[in-house]
Amino acid sequence: MYMAVHSRRLPAFAASYAARHRLLPALGQHTKLARRLQSTVGAGKTGHIEAKENESILFVDNLFPLKLSSLLLWRPWKAQHDVPEILKKFDKTSLGMFDPVSLVKRAIPDSLAVNITEVIPRTKEGGAYVKFTHPSGTSASEIQVKLSQALEQNPIKPWFSPFRGISAGLVLGRPWLEDLYRLPKSRLRVEFVSAKDSEQPDELSQESLYSVFRRYGWIADITSQPPDSKVLPKYAYVDFVLVKDAIMARNCLHGFVLQEEGSKAATKLRLSYEQRVKPHNIWKWISSHPRIVIPILAAFLATFTVIVFDPIREFFVKHHVQRSLEFTNSKLYKWLKRQTSDILSLGKKHGNDAGLHALFDHRKDLIDSIKSSLMESVDTFVVIRGPRGSGGKELVMDQVLEGRKDVLVLDCKPVVEARGEAGTIRKLAFQVGYRPVFSWANNLSSLVDLAIQSTTGVKAGFSENLEAQVVKILQTTASALKEVSLAGRKKDDQDANLSDDAYLEAHPERRAVVVIDNFLHKSEEKGIIYDKVSDWAAALVQSNFAHVIFLTTDTSYSKPLSKSLPDRVFHQVTLGDLSPQVAKQFVVSQLEANARSDEKTKEDEKDQSGSPLRADGQGRQDLQELDECIEALGGRLTDLQVLARRLKVGQSPKKAVSDIIEQSASEILRMFLLTGNKAAGEGTNKERKWSVEQAWYLIKEIAKNDSLRYNEVLLANTFASSTTSSATNPEAALEALANAELITVKSQHGRPAIIRAGKPVYQAAFSKLLEDKVVKARMDLALLTELSKVEAKNIDKAEQELTVLAGLPNAPAQASERINYLLGKLQASQRKIEGFDKEMGSLKNVLAEEA
Repeated sequence: MYMAVHSRRLPAFAASYAARHRLLPALGQHTKLARRLQSTVGAGKTGHIEAKENESILFVDNLFPLKLSSLLLWRPWKAQHDVPEILKKFDKTSLGMFDPVSLVKRAIPDSLAVNITEVIPRTKEGGAYVKFTHPSGTSASEIQVKLSQALEQNPIKPWFSPFRGISAGLVLGRPWLEDLYRLPKSRLRVEFVSAKDSEQPDELSQESLYSVFRRYGWIADITSQPPDSKVLPKYAYVDFVLVKDAIMARNCLHGFVLQEEGSKAATKLRLSYEQRVKPHNIWKWISSHPRIVIPILAAFLATFTVIVFDPIREFFVKHHVQRSLEFTNSKLYKWLKRQTSDILSLGKKHGNDAGLHALFDHRKDLIDSIKSSLMESVDTFVVIRGPRGSGGKELVMDQVLEGRKDVLVLDCKPVVEARGEAGTIRKLAFQVGYRPVFSWANNLSSLVDLAIQSTTGVKAGFSENLEAQVVKILQTTASALKEVSLAGRKKDDQDANLSDDAYLEAHPERRAVVVIDNFLHKSEEKGIIYDKVSDWAAALVQSNFAHVIFLTTDTSYSKPLSKSLPDRVFHQVTLGDLSPQVAKQFVVSQLEANARSDEKTKEDEKDQSGSPLRADGQGRQDLQELDECIEALGGRLTDLQVLARRLKVGQSPKKAVSDIIEQSASEILRMFLLTGNKAAGEGTNKERKWSVEQAWYLIKEIAKNDSLRYNEVLLANTFASSTTSSATNPEAALEALANAELITVKSQHGRPAIIRAGKPVYQAAFSKLLEDKVVKARMDLALLTELSKVEAKNIDKAEQELTVLAGLPNAPAQASERINYLLGKLQASQRKIEGFDKEMGSLKNVLAEEA
């Protein structure tokens, strides 16, 4: 439409422009210039159009869809030939009126005395070059003006462009018909090249460029080459508002030669499409303000995570607690279990079940006490402490919480033993059912934080430390536990008007139960985990979201729990060893259940004596031996289970107990007496809080006396004056040995009073170690060596003080008593050292003689 309007003014514009800029060639001379053009397009050709005398060229646009060639991207080099061939087929159909050649014929009225000699389509530019001949008395510009007027009065609109008709423009330059894969753009790069090889071209001003290009459409901007640019040839950018206007200008003015007024040389315009680089103002602002953008981005990511991932994670935690997604809770599994229970039940677990049943009968009062606490609205913890192997977890899971649905078990052992922060987060998330978890992403975020901080000086905050991630997981778990506890609430309940907190306080039986197992396992390594778990558990019981049960073997559990819940009294349950009678019942019940299982699976094999265990006489003899061996073995549940397994494979009770004691003695020797620089039970080099001499002192004294007074041990030189730098605190040393289960500290009236062996079987193992002459001589030698060092230190202190007193002037009489005291102390220490040396000499003889 713009071309139709501007084409009317083309003769006047050409005349004025030629007058001002000495237009070369003039419009009247255009046919002479066109006579030198050669029509060569394609392979082995230059891509120019040849025009004869009285022949000119028009460019007609809007004949093809501009995006049509993009449909033939798989053959872009042939699209220039494919599209015309496709469109020629329209002539043979009812759609022939839409053929581009037909559109060109319709566009040129019969009143124009022109003869079309050739139509050259330009598919990717949506138009075509039209060569025509005209009478010598009529100029090409006059024909173009009349054609534009006719198209304005009678617009011709192709089928793909119902709102814009076709337009035509006179080609003033030397068009180049390249078949390169260059799609039209709204920006034109105008290069200024010399019309003759011997002349230097002039760079056109923006006013001149505007005068030349404005006729073809609205111009958005004209950008000249920077003055400091050394790029040749010189160039300028002309940005059109519409792509179709840039197409028309490029096809009409490419190769156009002109000369500005006052210029000595003519300039040829060489036009090409240029991709406009859009100004990235937003990105420029973001990159130039990192201190503002990075915290906002971190907040956005955190908000996105909360909105998207937190509901998903809470969903998985909730179903992990309810176990609704487990296959074992599905109806199909339960039906298969009912149908195949008689076939698959081979009685393999009957022995354990029977033995645990006997144990639970013995601890029925403890079970009832814990059950009653779960039915009361008491905002405190239930703490079950007992040595390793006392059956605390079996008691809670198989008896106290039997049949209860909403139970979450958090085992601290795999969490604490995990390697690295990523492993710790992954294990903790697995324990509570928190997923998805991207534990690896924190390492990547840390690197990004480090890079941003080193470049901008601002900490982005993308990464989170271990503490923050643990708190996030536990908070999500707490929200899920609240939903689980409120899942059974109905709108028609009598107390439906109560708030959630009031409802949970009124119905403690509806709350979920959280069992925290192995609490304070290796607490010295990752204490932050236990601190956060304790705070989280305190929040659960105070908010009435859940009941919390702690299972621990550590005697110092009250310290971290009191920090989290300082104003509450814990419901403490202590699990001890079984009495000899209950221990015997436990072992016998397992043996009888195992015998019944064997009879069920092997009905054709019958015992000749008819005894449920063995031969009649042998069975009674075993029971008598069992009575004798239980006293030595003790009532520790794990030791009794080992004894039962040994008896099942045919060992006699005496032989089985002897092997257990021998194995325990080897374990003590390896963990406490030959540990080197490693703490007992630790795989890494870590400074322990006790010494080998302290451990041997306890082993030796407990083997002789069964029990020791706590304060008596603290006053012993081995503890009070230890020469090991890490074992100078006697109470810390006893606590560490108790946590390592070498000893057990019994309390009276809230204070430690009695020290016993860590396990009942350890009492016999201590005696076993004393029977080994080599071990006893080696350990006694180490103990006496340390005692000698202690006395030598006492002598050094006395000598140093005597030296100071001897230096006093005139030997004052007031210092005589102190001198006599020091001399007596020095004499006593010397006598002890002499006695130690004699004992050490005999021990060295034993080591030299014994193998």
